[in-house]
Amino acid sequence: MWHAINATIYSLPRLLSTTAPVPPTPASPAFAVEDYLVDACGLTRAQALSASTKIPHLKSPAKPDAVLAFLSGLGLSTADFAALVAKDPRFLCTGVETTLSPVVAGLTGLDLSHRKIARLVSLAPGNFCHTSVVSKLEYYLPLFGSIDNLLRPLKHGSGLLDSDLETVVKPNVKLLRECGLGARDIAKLLTRVPMLRSSKPECVLAMVACAEGIGVPRGSRMFRQALQAVSYFSEEKIAARVDYLKKTFRWSDAEVGIAVSKAPSLLRSSKKMLQRRSEFLISEAGLGPDYIAHRPNMLVLGVEVRLRPRYYVMKFLKENRLLKRDLSYNTIVKVTEKLFLEKFVCPHKEAAPHLAEDYATACRGRVPSRFIFT
Repeated sequence: MWHAINATIYSLPRLLSTTAPVPPTPASPAFAVEDYLVDACGLTRAQALSASTKIPHLKSPAKPDAVLAFLSGLGLSTADFAALVAKDPRFLCTGVETTLSPVVAGLTGLDLSHRKIARLVSLAPGNFCHTSVVSKLEYYLPLFGSIDNLLRPLKHGSGLLDSDLETVVKPNVKLLRECGLGARDIAKLLTRVPMLRSSKPECVLAMVACAEGIGVPRGSRMFRQALQAVSYFSEEKIAARVDYLKKTFRWSDAEVGIAVSKAPSLLRSSKKMLQRRSEFLISEAGLGPDYIAHRPNMLVLGVEVRLRPRYYVMKFLKENRLLKRDLSYNTIVKVTEKLFLEKFVCPHKEAAPHLAEDYATACRGRVPSRFIFT
């Protein structure tokens, strides 16, 4: 009996194979990533073609549909989707429940509105794919003072959120605080000096020593600018630039030291720009090297739009005895445009009715005949 049952069981597969075949389950149509990027995400065909190469493993619309729905809930528009996906196509593969929802919950806990969070994800989609972005913002927000102050550098491609917070950023910020810098100055340096976001404190200490070497001590008002200036160059290049300043403005060692300590940004100024200011201030305006060294703020002002036109006005007022007191040239060039007009142009409408017109002409690079003196 068992022999007969076993024989029947053994022959069952062959019996089934001889029965009518079961119709196969119809296969789902192939998922075309490129078409999805165009139709659902709003990319152009060229953008979709490029983006599709970065997500070749995407075989279903399930995950990207969930991501787009989540982003829509944050307030992103179709145009926002397109820009975000074109920037980082891999964002479509981010897990909503495992990553995006926890990140948004964490950022909401930092008092960020959905509108600000939407702006953040548009600017830094790659960082938004990691839950560590919450702890990074928690650290950066007090430094920058507000989310808007933080979003501004991110808009211009700052790598703030890419940096290693624990081993690089925090030790460097601690060092800068010990140098007497406040949160606002540190935030500016983090934005403008990439080394602070990528190098260990040893490199930052060398930068501090270099800033002190050009005559700007820790705790001084110009220390942040000095750090920013020296971060671009080696000690050799800084020495070469100091030497160029001496030759261009006929400065002594003491005078170049005074100028650089008052305006460290001179180290980053182009040689062409410095040469033009030297030619005007020394050769045309007749200012002495010592005078310029003690007032280096003049060297960052434009020759055509500020230095020369205001020099013409000052000379005109003196020639026509319209100045009540003998003001220095630096006093005239350093005031704002509004104050300059109020103090040196508008009061002389009756005595010099063409002064405003002549000044405007000089600012456009032409010299009015009334500004030519023999």
